[in-house]
Amino acid sequence: MLNVAVLISGRGSNLQSLIDACASPDYPARIVVVISNNPDAYGLERARLAGIPTSIVNHREFEDRISFENAIDDELKKYKAKFICLAGFMRILDARFVNRWKDRILNIHPSLLPSFKGLHTQERALEAGVRFTGCTVHIVRPEMDEGPIILQAALAVDPEDNAENLSAKVLELEHIIYPEALKLVAMGGVSVSGNKAIIKKATYPTEGLISPKPLS
Repeated sequence: MLNVAVLISGRGSNLQSLIDACASPDYPARIVVVISNNPDAYGLERARLAGIPTSIVNHREFEDRISFENAIDDELKKYKAKFICLAGFMRILDARFVNRWKDRILNIHPSLLPSFKGLHTQERALEAGVRFTGCTVHIVRPEMDEGPIILQAALAVDPEDNAENLSAKVLELEHIIYPEALKLVAMGGVSVSGNKAIIKKATYPTEGLISPKPLS
């Protein structure tokens, strides 16, 4: 069983998808703590309702990023977390922290990386006139929205779509692939070679997802 900490800043809808997945008795991971930099994040209430310990590490109470991230690290050790999922965590993590947890941090991003890194992804996708958009679960690297891709899911862009409803469609896909990606990791189904994630054939995920071809 993989002990996972989830870092959030807001409403925690992806957190909820992970909570729901972890409630299954055969799911190979469990959430040991939810940590928020925002004391008003609704995701904290989601965690409490699920009986999951919570911790608030408010970045505004620290003089610099290093001391803030050291406080997060202390909480991770306190709850014996072995892996981290970022779920709407709106702080950029320093390279020192990321490298300390190398290959043990997952993030979900609302675009088909490497396209549209950063914010306002669906607005930019519509402006670019892309025919497909989607979301990506990847292993975190120090550079923003960089790292080995584990899973992606895509949908066609409708000519009538706007940024708001397209974001809602993509969010539904996020709720599907994030628990699936964590499951793959927790089962030992993912290895990292350079900047690529290699998924073992025996653990290859559900149909309907666009993801790296299994190589082993």
